[in-house]
Amino acid sequence: MSDIQKKMRFHLDNLTKPVGSLGVLEEIALKLAEIQKKVPPTIGKKGVFVFAGDHGITDEGVSLYPKEVTFQMVLNFLSGGAAINVLSRSCGFDVSVIDSGVAADFSEGEIIDRKVGYGTANFSKEEAMSQEELTACLSHGKALAEKASEDGYNLVAIGDMGIGNTSSAAALCLAGGLTNGIIDKGTGISDETLLHKRSIIEAAIEKHSPFQGTEEIMRKVGGFELATITGFILGLKDRKIACVIDGFPVSAAAYMAYLMDNSVTSYLFAGHESKVTGHRRILDTLSLRPIVKLNMRLGEGTGAVIGGFLIELAAKTASEMASFESAGVAKSENLEENY
Repeated sequence: MSDIQKKMRFHLDNLTKPVGSLGVLEEIALKLAEIQKKVPPTIGKKGVFVFAGDHGITDEGVSLYPKEVTFQMVLNFLSGGAAINVLSRSCGFDVSVIDSGVAADFSEGEIIDRKVGYGTANFSKEEAMSQEELTACLSHGKALAEKASEDGYNLVAIGDMGIGNTSSAAALCLAGGLTNGIIDKGTGISDETLLHKRSIIEAAIEKHSPFQGTEEIMRKVGGFELATITGFILGLKDRKIACVIDGFPVSAAAYMAYLMDNSVTSYLFAGHESKVTGHRRILDTLSLRPIVKLNMRLGEGTGAVIGGFLIELAAKTASEMASFESAGVAKSENLEENY
C-alpha cells in the first residue's frame, strides 16, 4: 500500500461508520486517491466520450443491423434521444460524440470531427486500415485526452458506437492472445449467424497471422473508433483523471492500450460487466472488478456512466462524511494502532 493509500485508509476509518462498512465504495475511494494524489479525492467535472466508426466487416453479414445504423444512432446521440443521453443527464455527465470513421458526413449537431476514413476496410479480405490511418487514430485519441484534461474533467467515461465493432473487438482480443469465449452474439444475432461470425473472424485471424506487435493487430483487424479509444486511454496517463470503460468493444480497445502500456490499469475502472461473454475475460486479464452487473449489452457508454456515478458517490462519502472528532462521536480506542 502506497503512502497516499495509507493516508486515505486512515481517513476512511476515521469517518463516522464502522471500519470497512462501505465495502466496494471504500475500495473505489482508495484507488481514486491514488489517481488524484490527494486525500480525500473529489469528483468535479464528468464527461462521457462516445467514439463512433463504421466497419467493413459488416459486408460479411456478421451483425444484426446494417451499417447505416451507426450514422442514424449518432444523430440520435446529437439530438439527445439515446439511452446514453438519458443516463448522462441523470448522472451529471457531459456527452461528447466523436466521429472517428463513420461512413457518412454530419451536417448538424455538435460532433467532434476526427474522421480518419469512411469506415475501415473489410478485414476478412484485406487489412482494416493503413499505418497512416492507425497513427492518426492514436494521435487523435491522445489529443482528445489532453483536451479533456485542459477542460477540467477529472472523471471520464468511454462509450462506442459502430455496427460490426464486436467483430473487430473479438478479432483484436484473439490476435492479442485471448481465446476462449471471446466471440459472442454482440447485439443479439441468432445462433446461426454466430457460427458464421465465428468462422469469418477465425479465418481472418489465420489470414493475417502472424501479428508483429499491438499496432499491427489494430491495423489489420481493428476499427477507427477502437484505435482512437486506445489512444485516448494512453493519453490519460499522468493526468490525474479516472477513466471508466464500458462494455466489450471499449474494453477490447483498453486491452490494446494495456498491451502497449501495462500501467493504464492504474487509472481505469470497469463500469460494468456486460452480458457479452468475452467481456469478463478481458476484465479478468486487466484485473479490473466491474462496479455493477446489470446484464446490459447496449454500448454507447451506458454501463460506464452508471459505474461512474457510483464512483462519484464513493468520492462524496469520502469527502463529505463527518469524522468521529468533528461529529463528537466516540471511536475505537485502538484504531490508531493499525497505522
